[in-house]
Amino acid sequence: MNNIAAIILAAGEGTRMKSSIPKVLHHICGKPIIKYLVDTMRSIGIQNIIVVVGHKEGLVKKELQGVRWVKQAECLGTADAALKTKKFLVADDKIDSVLISYGDTPLLTPKTLKNIIDRHTSSKSGCTLLTARLKNPTGYGRVLRSGNDKIMKIVEELDAVIYEKVIEEINVGMYCFDKKALFEALELITPNNRKREYYLTDTIEILAKLNTPIDSVSIDDPEEFLGINTREDLIQAEQVVRRRVSNSIMQRGVTVVDPNNTYIDEDVEIEKDTTIYPYTFIEKGVKIGQNCNIGPFARLRSSTIVDDNVSIGNFVEIVRSHIGRDTRVNHQCYIGDTIIGKRVNIGAGTIVANYDGKSKYKTIIEDNAFIGSGSILIAPVKVGKGAVTGAGSVVTKNKNVPAGKVVAGVPAKILKKTKR
Repeated sequence: MNNIAAIILAAGEGTRMKSSIPKVLHHICGKPIIKYLVDTMRSIGIQNIIVVVGHKEGLVKKELQGVRWVKQAECLGTADAALKTKKFLVADDKIDSVLISYGDTPLLTPKTLKNIIDRHTSSKSGCTLLTARLKNPTGYGRVLRSGNDKIMKIVEELDAVIYEKVIEEINVGMYCFDKKALFEALELITPNNRKREYYLTDTIEILAKLNTPIDSVSIDDPEEFLGINTREDLIQAEQVVRRRVSNSIMQRGVTVVDPNNTYIDEDVEIEKDTTIYPYTFIEKGVKIGQNCNIGPFARLRSSTIVDDNVSIGNFVEIVRSHIGRDTRVNHQCYIGDTIIGKRVNIGAGTIVANYDGKSKYKTIIEDNAFIGSGSILIAPVKVGKGAVTGAGSVVTKNKNVPAGKVVAGVPAKILKKTKR
């Protein structure tokens, strides 16, 4: 894929989202919309990616690494946005094809991207576009073909006349262009439309009039080309991605008891023979080992690692913590910034108070410790190997519990040696 560059158009404000942040930065399963497309492109070997930004460009740049940036200062249309990349691409002799997509289409799969590139390469066309057929094509640009089935133009819905609006073949919004044909066509576009903008879709009519071959690839799954324009679209996309994530996890040997009511972000690692119960939330960056039981109604937040054979009960929240193997964290607990060793029992209602209003502190609970129900550990604090806290104990900060000791009370004090 070294001969292919990609352009992602992400300069629009997305006014229908009614948001103070750019549309492409809204999250789906813990990841910004635009990053899905970038990751998909990279997964098939495209590394030369240019993102066209405009509205609140600084926020977009913070979310993406390893791409090049072009600014569209005025929103003059998609063709104008694409033309801004000319300075990067025309002089690059290694690039002969350009893949263009919109930053608000996160559901396109690697297979679809590869199909359009393969078709473009084999047909040697000036442009290969992604199309679909819909019984209700409202909202999409229509693909107009000649009597011999040649693609002649794309007409946007706003500019379509009645007989064009009944056409069922629609433009999905992904294109693979011959580089030379792309920039020649972009230079010829004029804003002859109701919005007075420079449309990227007008390149198709220009190339057709120049007798440049135009090809297409059809896609059958309408979920895949869903564009995010409203909050409703965002929720619909979230449901699609959540289903994909659950299916991928289950294919690796994990049981998700109720995928429709389980919320697992992208970039979560879960090993085989683990069971995830309903109404559990697992956020990005979490790693869970083998043969664990998680939930129901549990929340595992970012930077949490769970080793093998761990049980995490209902109404447990864990954040930035490491749970050692064979440990049990029973129901109604909060564990924050904590390292828990092996074979530890965390009794129901345990709270690790990691925040004092100014800073967050670490807690360490070593192997074989037993934390009684309702205990409160005020960080920073350490509970040694085999130590026990009695039910309802409050272990105050820096009052470490020595290995093998039993503490109880408010504040907790040493009672006797444990026989465990």
